[in-house]
Amino acid sequence: MTDTMPSALLDHARAAKGFMPEDEGALLHRIALERLPHGPALEVGTYCGKSGIYLGAAAQQVSAATGETAVVFTVDHHRGSEENQAGWEHHDSSVVDPEFGLMDTLGQFRKNIARAGLEDHVIAVVGQSTSVARHWRTPLSLLFIDGGHGEQPARDDFAGWAHWVDHGGYLAIHDVFPDPADGGRPPYELIYLPALASGQFTEVAVTGSLRVLQRTSGAAGDPLG
Repeated sequence: MTDTMPSALLDHARAAKGFMPEDEGALLHRIALERLPHGPALEVGTYCGKSGIYLGAAAQQVSAATGETAVVFTVDHHRGSEENQAGWEHHDSSVVDPEFGLMDTLGQFRKNIARAGLEDHVIAVVGQSTSVARHWRTPLSLLFIDGGHGEQPARDDFAGWAHWVDHGGYLAIHDVFPDPADGGRPPYELIYLPALASGQFTEVAVTGSLRVLQRTSGAAGDPLG
């Protein structure tokens, strides 16, 4: 199995709305290829599916190589994070539902995943991260956290999801900025640092603002720290 993302799928990832630079997407694709043979992956924060295409491409490749359907669950309420709302830097009025005046990225996500031919591999879970996490019981080979970047969403995503990473699995965190001049602090202070402080994760890869940690002690469901 090659670790190169198929060019057609890379074109779909490039075309999708989102905030995942291509070099970071390539790392996400590579670690998904490595981990998906060991169990499902889950992404917190879907938006319009750009990163989901990188993950889904890996799932499709793993499925072809193993004969078993690899899947990525992607959790989002699709109403946009704080930074996506009107008046904020990353607001996009083209994904506002005119009936309700609210963000609604679910349709864009579904179209992007369908265009890429990845509907068998990328499974949308529509709901609040905290609500879904409260009922989740499946060990994860890979967890990618790229949800709301405010303090409470970051704190909730770490508390709700990180302990479901299985031994040897990866916790990938987007928008980690150790230098406050580069960006917001919550993913760094409330997800990345607590994961390392738990003593159960070790950093194994960095590209841009994407940090990848491997769970080196404990097992899925065990408390952290």
